[in-house]
Amino acid sequence: MNIFSKRTKGVAVSIKKPAYAMATADGTNAEITMYGDICESRPTDWWTDEPVEGQFIVLDEFLADLEKIAGCKNITIRMDSLGGDAGVANTIHNRLRELARNGASLTCVVDGVAMSGGSLIMCACDTVRVNPSSLIMIHNAWELLWGGYNANQMRDEATRMDAWDKMQVEIYTRKTGLSAEEILVLMAETTYMTGREALEKGFADEVIEDAEPSNIAASADRRSLFVCGRQVHLAPGMTIPESIPTVKPEASAPADNTNSPVNSGSHEGGNEPMANTIEELRAECPEPVAQIEAQARAAAETPAGDGAGSGDPVAAERQRIRDIDALASLFDDETINEAKYGDHPCTAQEMAYRAAQKAAGQGRAFLRDLEDDNKASGAQGVGASVSDGGIYDKADEKAATIAQAKADAAKYLKMKEGK
Repeated sequence: MNIFSKRTKGVAVSIKKPAYAMATADGTNAEITMYGDICESRPTDWWTDEPVEGQFIVLDEFLADLEKIAGCKNITIRMDSLGGDAGVANTIHNRLRELARNGASLTCVVDGVAMSGGSLIMCACDTVRVNPSSLIMIHNAWELLWGGYNANQMRDEATRMDAWDKMQVEIYTRKTGLSAEEILVLMAETTYMTGREALEKGFADEVIEDAEPSNIAASADRRSLFVCGRQVHLAPGMTIPESIPTVKPEASAPADNTNSPVNSGSHEGGNEPMANTIEELRAECPEPVAQIEAQARAAAETPAGDGAGSGDPVAAERQRIRDIDALASLFDDETINEAKYGDHPCTAQEMAYRAAQKAAGQGRAFLRDLEDDNKASGAQGVGASVSDGGIYDKADEKAATIAQAKADAAKYLKMKEGK
């Protein structure tokens, strides 16, 4: 037994960091939650030198906390990571293997994704459990280069990258039993594996058959993934295979995941419980749930021929874009682009409704300002005269614009319904 085993035996530990958590109640069984990007130090903004917002598993912090549970005999790692720094992932992998050699039983449960460096850490565990919808990805090492280089320097850099690839091969062959040649082919092709595919290739040991779906989908531009309600961006050069469906418009906005990495079961501050079932969510947020259910019913009633109700998320996304483009002549470019690709993408119907609301709000604000100006000017005591293009005509024009927006929205909805 090493010094850390003596120090942690029987001692309760509870560590919660923005991107990971470690806990043990008895000093024997511990759980680590790793929901974040793997890095040597927290990234900073190039221009402001301020820390970049995000969830980062920082090497020194993680290893220091790991020592506090190093004496535990059973350690379970819950993984949801796109990866990050290969050197950091390798260091964590090797430290976990050291714990295994000292008698610890290591299990990894892939709650969402274990990609790139995340898969290296996953492979440190002798038992890997995956959901059918979990996603594993391995690829060749790469790096971003700046500046100018001659041919010799580029060849030297390629040699260094080959060494990083050999490091990964050592890890993957130990875990899977595949040959180095087979692993090199999988890495060169940037291979994505579902839970069952990972089991077939030896990266996983068990599929959790009764697990809830991880609900993994790609963004419309296929540059990021939505995993368990959390948006995660891929590194430059990585692509999402066509086998992963495009996220549905109603689900494309990422959920608030302030405390999801620590698996705490509460919102910030720990005072508000998070809903775990649809019934609990309906009780906590009745209006949003009612809206979602109404949208689901509407989608189910849409004829399958237009792709929106066919059950195919890719077809539904394409139909959504076509519907919005059909109204492009009625609205400004900002409204169209926001509906397609903004922070809160929506359907054509919702876009028309939002535009009508916006126009109505602008009209009300205009009329309020008009009334205030009128009162301040003392115009009430002045006799009325026929207007020839003054402010009252502008008010009428604004009202007409609002009415036209509502009429356009109603006309489109009737057209959509085949009326």
